[in-house]
Amino acid sequence: MSPTYWFFLRFAEFVARVCFSLKVIGREHLPTSGGYLLAMNHQSYLDPPVVALAADPRPIYFLARKTLLDWPILGKIFPKLNVVPVDQERPDMSALKNVIRLLRAGQTTIVFPEGARTLDGELQPAQPGIGLIIAKTLVPVVPMRVFGAYEAMPRGSSRVRMHPITVKIGEPLQFTADDLQKGAGELRDVYQGLSERVMSAIAAIRLT
Repeated sequence: MSPTYWFFLRFAEFVARVCFSLKVIGREHLPTSGGYLLAMNHQSYLDPPVVALAADPRPIYFLARKTLLDWPILGKIFPKLNVVPVDQERPDMSALKNVIRLLRAGQTTIVFPEGARTLDGELQPAQPGIGLIIAKTLVPVVPMRVFGAYEAMPRGSSRVRMHPITVKIGEPLQFTADDLQKGAGELRDVYQGLSERVMSAIAAIRLT
């Protein structure tokens, strides 16, 4: 873990406790070694630091749109926070290849199967990207669900509200080569099917 990552993680921890009463349930489901993929619904800009805190002390890598690197000051810091830039203007296979490389090297990455933050707080359909990553790596996939981040900072709002946030971690999903043969046809259909299985696992996680 780099000093920059550690510093921002500790700062995020302080803010999360004071402003959002952050609670993490199910940390025992996180693998203790090897590469694995975290998959969570996407409610807010608050999600990445919340996921990092849920996975602490293990550092994780994040996919984020390439334009964030153009931000003043923070744009220079994001690469040190394990940000993997994605070009959202066109299909960006380089970002997915980077994630696959990291997972094969034993690292941990967070992917939001919905692809973008929700507009209404509800779960959105899964995109095929995470399915491609699963097919190429077959690493364990840990489903997670965040509650309260939308109320704290919904999409389209720059205002942050002090609202409780909870992350609940589900049991890991393990995919095999046999899963890649199901629904034989176009590869995109296979990837979409894997993505939907992950999204179903996220949807099955309940706060109570």
